[in-house]
Amino acid sequence: MADGRVRMEASSAHMVAKNGNYKALVIVESPAKAKKIGSFLGSDYIVRASVGHVRDLPAKAADIPSKYKKESWATLGVNPEKEFEPLYVVPSEKKKLIKELKDLLQDAQELIIATDEDREGESIGWHLVQLLEPKVSVRRMVFSEITKSAIQEAINNTRDINEDLVEAQETRRVLDRLYGYTLSPLLWKKIARGLSAGRVQSVAVRLLVQRELERLAFHSATYWDLRAALRTGAGGQFEAILHSVDDKRLATGKDFDEATGKLKPGADVLLLNQQEAESLQERLLKADWSVGEIEERMSNRKPPAPFITSSLQQEANRKLNMTARQTMQTAQRLYENGYITYMRTDSVALSSEAVQATRGRIQDLYGDNYLSDSPRQYTGKSKNAQEAHEAIRPSGTEMRTAEELRLTGVEARLYALIWKRTMACQMAEARLKFLNVTVEVEDAKFRATGRQVVFPGFFRAYVEGSDDPEAALDDRDSMLPDLKEQEPLNCSQLDPVGHETKPPARFTEASLVRKLEEEGIGRPSTYASILSTIQDRGYVRKDSNQLIPTFTAMAVTRLLEENFPNLVDTQFTAGMEQTLDDISNGQAQRVPYLGRFYGGDDGLVEQVKTREEKIDPRKACTLEFAGLDSSVRVGRYGPYLEKEENGEQKTASLPQEISPADVNQELAQKLFLLKEQGPQSIGMHPEEGLPIFVLSGPFGPYLQLGEQGEDGAKPKRVSIPKNIDPTQIELSTAIKLMELPRTLGQHPEDGKVVKAGIGRFGPYVQHSGKYKGLPKDVDVLTVGLDLAVELLKQARTKEAPKPIRELGKHPEDEEVIGIFEGRYGPYVKHGKINATVPKDTDLESVTLAQALEWIEAKAAKTGKKTTKKATKKKATKKKSAKKKATKKKSTKKKKTDD
Repeated sequence: MADGRVRMEASSAHMVAKNGNYKALVIVESPAKAKKIGSFLGSDYIVRASVGHVRDLPAKAADIPSKYKKESWATLGVNPEKEFEPLYVVPSEKKKLIKELKDLLQDAQELIIATDEDREGESIGWHLVQLLEPKVSVRRMVFSEITKSAIQEAINNTRDINEDLVEAQETRRVLDRLYGYTLSPLLWKKIARGLSAGRVQSVAVRLLVQRELERLAFHSATYWDLRAALRTGAGGQFEAILHSVDDKRLATGKDFDEATGKLKPGADVLLLNQQEAESLQERLLKADWSVGEIEERMSNRKPPAPFITSSLQQEANRKLNMTARQTMQTAQRLYENGYITYMRTDSVALSSEAVQATRGRIQDLYGDNYLSDSPRQYTGKSKNAQEAHEAIRPSGTEMRTAEELRLTGVEARLYALIWKRTMACQMAEARLKFLNVTVEVEDAKFRATGRQVVFPGFFRAYVEGSDDPEAALDDRDSMLPDLKEQEPLNCSQLDPVGHETKPPARFTEASLVRKLEEEGIGRPSTYASILSTIQDRGYVRKDSNQLIPTFTAMAVTRLLEENFPNLVDTQFTAGMEQTLDDISNGQAQRVPYLGRFYGGDDGLVEQVKTREEKIDPRKACTLEFAGLDSSVRVGRYGPYLEKEENGEQKTASLPQEISPADVNQELAQKLFLLKEQGPQSIGMHPEEGLPIFVLSGPFGPYLQLGEQGEDGAKPKRVSIPKNIDPTQIELSTAIKLMELPRTLGQHPEDGKVVKAGIGRFGPYVQHSGKYKGLPKDVDVLTVGLDLAVELLKQARTKEAPKPIRELGKHPEDEEVIGIFEGRYGPYVKHGKINATVPKDTDLESVTLAQALEWIEAKAAKTGKKTTKKATKKKATKKKSAKKKATKKKSTKKKKTDD
């Protein structure tokens, strides 16, 4: 890095700029940012975008320059024998840009690097200087918001490129390459092609796997208590829960051992079963009830700190159901358009100007009573907060709302979240009153709790979300009626209530980000890409909001734990992060650290070399589960069960929806039985005249009407609900399932049809774009209209995705072409064709012409038509062919196997 050190010169050229005698070249990262900053700087400056990174380590063999291809380290892209010197290459799509920047620099009197103010931005700036080789002075301009005043201040207060920050970022890049490119090939050999290992990624997957193993080892326990509906003489009503009998506290979930399902040793509690609870119910209903002790206490709640990157990702996931990637992409657009401050930061601090602006806005909107007594400043927990100087907040000093800015869609929702949190941090504390009441009846005591918000304080603007969906929000009252000690009560209802302990909750994106942050693993700016990577690579699947590790994740984690335990250890990984922080502060050196990690007797290379031969691929791909007489194998086409029976090897595929913690002997036996039986006809459909088969597929057991036609037309299929044993299903039940979705009636509010059916995610009811999954105890074949209407009240409307930006109309059918946010990144859409937006493309700079090119290329690749008219015609033709095939199938003989 020393050879590439940029010599900065303090120049008087900036003073000349004010006289209009020259132009400086300013380089930022995105075109949207360039346009915005250019409008603030005026004609004395040319502002251009690098569009992200301008060079990187080679991504594939074709990227390696020919003169290096024969080098033993070429594939790695780092030369360990030459102080871990990286081999940087300029991607083909960036070569034209670099030439344009060089041409512009020839006419400029200085170069100003204005990339983002974090380590990555510092590194991009350093790479630009290395490639452009400027003959003029170079200045580094940093800012945390894109407003006119901030940009003017930044251009007047530049600095040099910070070599320590660059060194830390380059060390991170090389470290990640050494880790991934050394361990990933081992996973390809021992488990499956396409897998990857990562310094932070592998630890994140291990956390998910450990939680799944805890759920697998969990033993549920049952306990009972009583719930009383009570009424005062004045007519006040409230509920109370049984707390103790004969001064012995009742057992609750926390008293049970999760590994055994039994009471923890030494737990001095009363455990009731159903019979005992019912007996106690009968006795207490005949007794006199009265108010015992009343305890009142006051509590103050302080507002949370303003957002940093990780807390924004968590809260957006909880409240807006946004993934970390969606959150960061939306925040990036808000930042580039000048609406919020820089969104990659560890700092919870606010500038004095921002604090005063926030407090002024609070006074205007809520009044002086809602203002904290004095300006409130926060201190972060991070030992080495990133280089951004402020928390994430609305930019400028006006603190305008989303409505005032006329924001819409997801940008408006995320901005509103940031605005509310910023307001809250300078507002008065909320004051709450809690009331704990003991109710006495013979030798039993019941407890009731009430809560009242005495003064809402910051609750007026913002209430923090919770990872527990059943948790009550802090700003909600749960009042008790006026009560006095010894006051008689009337028990109108007393019910025994059974409880079952629940296994540890799986991680969500929000809770996993919080866990990584607590452990000091990774950086806030990397969490979004980590979460995306572990899902894209097949290590994790998402069910609702839960992150569920796959069997592949379990196999990979076990291999790494057994052979490279330190590399997936949270403390070891946090130590690596600390070393990178030390390098950024100039307190550690890059080369010695990389040498210790990679080389020597204990280094990564030697570890892989000595342990590779000892790893048995078959064992690595085999998972054993307690209570299972078969093994789970991670295969090329997915996980499957395998066992030896009577000297014969038997296998059965595991449905994709099955989680590792859900595998048990009963499930395994059913899957083996279905496999042995093969496609079995359980009878003929009376109206269609076709056999109904029971089969098992990637998503579990299902019914099929008839056989697949010679022209490839697919017969009707429907999943078998989990509450029906596929090996015991009757013809009458199968016929009813084949008739799904069934009409339940008309919705009382709008007269539109309500239906019940089975989809990929199980049974559901549906009405006018709204879908709601059925509870486990509700049968899709018998659910009625009234219950369906009640369930649909809880459903979210399934809206068509809205574009994050409209580009214009298609020239053929005038359908609006827009950019949409997808699971795997942004895409452009026309009709049924979705074309991915190329990586590192600035979404604000995409034109209609570019989008049409991508759509045409995708259409040519898939063979689909791009216009609606053609698509409709093709679909109609396919439908008629399918109908013809169905008719032909009815004359075929019944088959008993495939």
